[in-house]
Amino acid sequence: MPASSIDEVLSQLTDIISESQKTNNRAGYFASLYYKVTAGVKEGIAKSVFVDGPRMERFDVIFANRYLVALDSWKNKQSLSGSWKIALDATGKSSLLVLQHLLLGINAHINLDLGIAAVETMQGLPIENIQKDFDAINAIISSLTYEVIHEISRVSPLLSLMGLNANQKDSILIQFSIGNARDGAWAFAEDLSKKIGEDRLTCIATRDGDISKLAAALANTNGFIRFTVWIIHLFEWKKPGRIIQVLDSFSRTFIKASSVK
Repeated sequence: MPASSIDEVLSQLTDIISESQKTNNRAGYFASLYYKVTAGVKEGIAKSVFVDGPRMERFDVIFANRYLVALDSWKNKQSLSGSWKIALDATGKSSLLVLQHLLLGINAHINLDLGIAAVETMQGLPIENIQKDFDAINAIISSLTYEVIHEISRVSPLLSLMGLNANQKDSILIQFSIGNARDGAWAFAEDLSKKIGEDRLTCIATRDGDISKLAAALANTNGFIRFTVWIIHLFEWKKPGRIIQVLDSFSRTFIKASSVK
């Protein structure tokens, strides 16, 4: 069942993380990151970070449900967005880095889901009214995501080698920016808010097609960066359950520390 509150989202994420850890399912990587982000949004609401706290909770739940429903649909072999299908299908690929798995989830959730969630939250009201809170939730997503990516150096000790490829402008794996994704998501939300009926569905389908192409580029590296990924992967932890345990432990430790402040 879709979640109806942030606490229900956190509960469902906990279940996904626990199951993934037991079954060595790489889907638990993104779930661990997303637990931290959702808890950060909950804390932000409690501290009045957002313009409209109750509306932000609705926004966050609508946003989270797009991921939860996509995961459930994928598990049950039902239709889902192309960008999420690529991300979730990739969980069966042991050759991808933990970083790639996280970015695939971020790509689908921010580049596609975030704009749709914003429009659905406003329910026909001017989309501009939610822009400040849209930017605020993105600030939380960005800061917490970068902290998690920094933390994965424990399970991927040679990840810093990725910096050797920083001048490769054609590599989406190197150039992927959460900031750019946020800006693109807002532009998409503005465009989508002007559409109704079949036009809205077409707009979403077109966007999903574009984001699916980005997903494919994130999952498939070429040239020298492909060799670098191979080297990094050689020394990366191999057991998904252990990796999930580290990511989840870091998220929950961070949340407890934040709540004390």
